Amino acid sequence: MEALVEGKAVKVVSPGYLNDEKIPIPANVFSSEAETIVFVLFNNELAGFIALADEIRPESAGAIQKFKDNKIKVYMATGDNKVVAKAVSDELKLDGYYAEVLPHQKVEIVKDLQSKGEFIAMTGDGVNDAPALAQADVGIAVGSGTDVAAETADIILVNSNPYDILNLILFGRATYKKMIQNVAWATGYNVVAIPLAAGVLYSSGFVLSPAIGAVFMSLSTVIVAINAQLLRRSFK
Repeated sequence: MEALVEGKAVKVVSPGYLNDEKIPIPANVFSSEAETIVFVLFNNELAGFIALADEIRPESAGAIQKFKDNKIKVYMATGDNKVVAKAVSDELKLDGYYAEVLPHQKVEIVKDLQSKGEFIAMTGDGVNDAPALAQADVGIAVGSGTDVAAETADIILVNSNPYDILNLILFGRATYKKMIQNVAWATGYNVVAIPLAAGVLYSSGFVLSPAIGAVFMSLSTVIVAINAQLLRRSFK
């Protein structure tokens, strides 16, 4: 950020900006704590620095553990420095992290993981996340984020609760499982009932009457419908 304040050119910049401008970074600026450091420049001279830190949501650790219990890997891609990223990753026990990442690099991270055969669900809330959300197999935007992220994503979460992402994935898995069960039931019925109604066992003295076949068809529809309704009970 930069502005003109009382005739002075004031800038708030990242460590990378200082490196690019060959401005020495003071010693002992970075601590082992999960802090992001930004530097303040007056007329392009270093005046000081500000340490920023975000609180990790209290439910995040539990959600990450649930992801792992369901064999889902969790990685973090952040523009923060490596010290901050490592501190957060260690606290939440993530599978890995990418630090000091620029927007276009997030896309490359997604592409790299996809090239390794991984199915990627990307969650983000900002303009910088939009390209990666579009590249991911499933883009999940947080409702409180920017319009660009919401328009790019496939799914929009109303709340910012990480458990919602987990429930979304588990709901998708459960839905797919119900679909397979219903297809298997309907296919099994047709494989058995249609040949019987067609008289395959007529020589043995057994023929399935059309009336009974109609009853079984209705029963099959009812069973499929009831099985689908059981999905609601699982996610109440």
